[in-house]
Amino acid sequence: MEKKRERKIIHIDMDAFFASVEQMDQPELTGKPVAVGGNRQRGVVAAASYEARKFGVHSAMPSKIAALKCNNLIFVKPRFERYRELSHLIREIFFRYTDLVEPLSLDEAYLDVTENKLGIETATEIAIQIKSEIKSEIGLIASAGVSVNKFLAKIASDYRKPDGLFIIKPHQVIPFIEQLPIEKFFGVGKKTAEKMHKLNIKTGADLQSKSYKELIKHFGKQGRYFYSVSHGEDNRRVNPNRIRKSVGAESTFSVSLKNKSEIWEALQPIAEKCWKRYKQSEANAHTLTLKIKFDDFQQITRSKTFEDGIESANTFDKGLESLMDVFDLNQSVRLVGCSLSNFEIIEKANKDGQLTLRF
Repeated sequence: MEKKRERKIIHIDMDAFFASVEQMDQPELTGKPVAVGGNRQRGVVAAASYEARKFGVHSAMPSKIAALKCNNLIFVKPRFERYRELSHLIREIFFRYTDLVEPLSLDEAYLDVTENKLGIETATEIAIQIKSEIKSEIGLIASAGVSVNKFLAKIASDYRKPDGLFIIKPHQVIPFIEQLPIEKFFGVGKKTAEKMHKLNIKTGADLQSKSYKELIKHFGKQGRYFYSVSHGEDNRRVNPNRIRKSVGAESTFSVSLKNKSEIWEALQPIAEKCWKRYKQSEANAHTLTLKIKFDDFQQITRSKTFEDGIESANTFDKGLESLMDVFDLNQSVRLVGCSLSNFEIIEKANKDGQLTLRF
């Protein structure tokens, strides 16, 4: 019987990326609690430095609450062009080692280094070199996780942050999963964790003890995923042609919008940015979504699907107009956004071979 071929997957995650970039570019912010996005009156934190996280500040937190948690919190406006520029430079480092790079966002990516360009024997050595090159050439800190699949590599990269390196070797996979708290499994949110606790599932070992049928019964299709990863199985490939599922843009306003006329006017530059990103995606979207968030942070969305896709700016504009008409605006608005999704793209199969090498 042919021996199973183990893959070597690295997950690189930049530590507090947006905030770290601001601290690097503005040395006076080094060592201080920094929040990227929002201000003391309104907005949402896009990223927080580790100094700010000590006070309980985190991304997606209303900035007003963040300011209450940390009195000396420094708010900085996001500079996405700068983050994209550095993200591109970081990916160029990845490509020195492999072409199988799957970006998940500006600050994280999977790399398949089962076969690598430089003939380096172990994935661990590659991860060490990548971390070193990112630090010396760009000035930022990254954490890395190394294992046999994407599920484990991503967990590993988060294990010893910041500036972490954690390796889960093939013979360590099952023991590692057995002791892993169920909350650490990706896909297990607060509600799912509560449901699992009621079923006396608190660790990976508890999850392993449940049969496939039991997990399907309690968690539906997600049960199939839980069964596989609890046994260390994740066959997803690192896909260098990873396709975006949507494009969009949004903005939070310093002064609330009072009526549809103001909202429509404010929506124009947002829609223009969304349309530009959409055209760059070279996809054919079928669904248009308009998002509005009120002053009390209640958020509502309305969507419209086009059978033939959204091929012209005129269709896009008229679609936004029709969605605006269905909104009942009975209070002031703080955020407006729009997105295009339900992409129609032909995916290409990835047929890369793999070899068994030392980890």
